[in-house]
Amino acid sequence: MARIPSIQALRALESVARLGTIWQAAEELNLTRSAISHQLRLLERELDFQLMLRVGNRIELSSRAQEYAEDVRRALALISTSSHRHAHGGVGGPLAISCPSGFSSSWMCRHLSEFVEQYPDVIVSLVTPIRLDSTNNPEIDTFITFGHDGRSDMVVEPLQPVEFTPLCSPEYLERMGGFPDSHSLLGATLLHIGDFVDWEAWMRKEGLPAERAHRGICFSSMNVVHTAVLAGQGIAIGDVIAWREDVEAGRLARPFEAALHSDTGYYLCTPVDKLANPVVIAFHRWLKNCLRNPPFSNSQSD
Repeated sequence: MARIPSIQALRALESVARLGTIWQAAEELNLTRSAISHQLRLLERELDFQLMLRVGNRIELSSRAQEYAEDVRRALALISTSSHRHAHGGVGGPLAISCPSGFSSSWMCRHLSEFVEQYPDVIVSLVTPIRLDSTNNPEIDTFITFGHDGRSDMVVEPLQPVEFTPLCSPEYLERMGGFPDSHSLLGATLLHIGDFVDWEAWMRKEGLPAERAHRGICFSSMNVVHTAVLAGQGIAIGDVIAWREDVEAGRLARPFEAALHSDTGYYLCTPVDKLANPVVIAFHRWLKNCLRNPPFSNSQSD
């Protein structure tokens, strides 16, 4: 078996690669800059390939060193998780989850404490990326995405199909006379996420001109639209999965049976090297169990 390099040197390399400079790594590890540089030189000698490059007045890591640092980061995370788990006699350690902001605010934030109650030794971090299908953050253990980019180093499995349908508050529904038919939407304030695409598709499905969707208010994200709908500001095409509990609790109403069935949905995307992590396994099991109940039906809004 090849000799394993010094853990202190590996930590120094990982920190410099992640933070970008030797002085930041020195602050994080509570060492001097010269100590960090010394550790990198020793590691470079042991590995027998160049770690550091001088670019002008700066010291940078080589591309090969950056790739090696990614492997080191994963190995250190696995050691940390294993140590924490065995020290506490069960599943424990850090868990970093990436999840779209709309799903995070409407569903995940309401349920994640249940997972922590079951696994009190797990320390959860929830990140909301800008792109709904983003899986590029190397610090993340598992990704919940809307759609996926099909990366070869990820194991992708469908989590939940998505259905979109008009939703509004009960107060707004009453104010609009109950929306007896789709034509009654002409007097409504339509709420949009970024553009008119969702409402255009729904109008076409109902046999109405798509141009009727070109009015109302456009918001930048689903969770902002969700807040506006709950506040009775109008009616929006809502995500059935993310907003299901609001309908079941009577905070939102579903006035129409027609819905848009998306050709995509939510996925679990997990780096191959994280699949055997007991914390990731426990989270996947818990998440799938929570989502096992089918989405609400139109009868639940009556």
